[in-house]
Amino acid sequence: MDSPEVTFTLAYLVFAVCFVFTPNEFYSAGLTVQNLLSGWLGSEDAAFVPYHLRRTSATLLCHSLLPLGYYMGMCFAASEKQLYSPGQAPEAWQLFLLLAVTLPLLSCTLIYYWSWDRWTRHPLAQTLALYALPQSGWQAVASSINTEFRRIDKFATGAPGARVIVTDTWVMKVTTYRVHVAQQQDVHLTVTESRQHDLSPDSNLPVQLLTIRVASTNPGTQPFDIRLNSSEYGELCEKLHAPIRSAANVVIRQSLGDLFLETFASHVEVNPAYSVPSNQELEACIGCMQTRASVKLVKTCQEPAVGECQQCYCRPMWCLTCMGKWFASRQDPQRPDTWLASRVPCPTCRARFCILDVCCVR
Repeated sequence: MDSPEVTFTLAYLVFAVCFVFTPNEFYSAGLTVQNLLSGWLGSEDAAFVPYHLRRTSATLLCHSLLPLGYYMGMCFAASEKQLYSPGQAPEAWQLFLLLAVTLPLLSCTLIYYWSWDRWTRHPLAQTLALYALPQSGWQAVASSINTEFRRIDKFATGAPGARVIVTDTWVMKVTTYRVHVAQQQDVHLTVTESRQHDLSPDSNLPVQLLTIRVASTNPGTQPFDIRLNSSEYGELCEKLHAPIRSAANVVIRQSLGDLFLETFASHVEVNPAYSVPSNQELEACIGCMQTRASVKLVKTCQEPAVGECQQCYCRPMWCLTCMGKWFASRQDPQRPDTWLASRVPCPTCRARFCILDVCCVR
């Protein structure tokens, strides 16, 4: 394959992947279906359900056109193959063109089927019809959702391709091709998984991501998973009417302080240990009085007379958790990205130390 073909293929592949799985850079540049077709889609805030009926259909059609766009681009990138004349093109390219044309035709047929009788056959409309009263239709349920979505007290989080929205009555998940909807009074929510990441994509802080299974008692509603940061878990619980159950061995750390304490402990564990003299007995931690003292401040980050840290001569008086809480309490809440690299005074003698100077007692 010639160089122009390779260059165009790689460039188009990157574009197609980013167009389907849209990164923040494409959102900033406006290269999304929602932005390109905003005039036809309308406003999500004004009419949530009609907006997503059109958005999911438009997204399906636009994505199905990507193979055809690649073929048209190759007509110029590989002009010697005569792709602009399908009858003279190689057989493999003829098959590819057939596939590239078939996909949007199938998409158009499906979208036409969905839109028949005012979108009654669309998957979202069929889901809403399950919650409609006998004397009303799915449009009445859609109107209720539109009204609740416009309220400012709704819970909304997540990336545009996997948004989680909770209103007074509904739990919804908005994905690229579908909108999952369940009524609050019918759902059972269970935290099925928690994943700990050392660094968040948006900051240099640890983050815990929770996976919550939303299962409805309505037999026609399929269960779905929602994912959110553990720091948003408390706000979600306030908006929900039903409690959230946790699976076995799932620990939820809701605050930034909880995440910092875990990171603090993991860093201290790799520091050199401090050996307690045989004639010295460890006493209870003076912070919590619940466990024995387990850490000692020993300057190990640099040489004794170098740097801002100072040698602490206090005996072991604090447990690891209390020392971590003290360390966190001395930080700037608006600058959590600087916490691990900062220095704080010893809670007893005020000698300054960093996280590298906290040693576990052995």
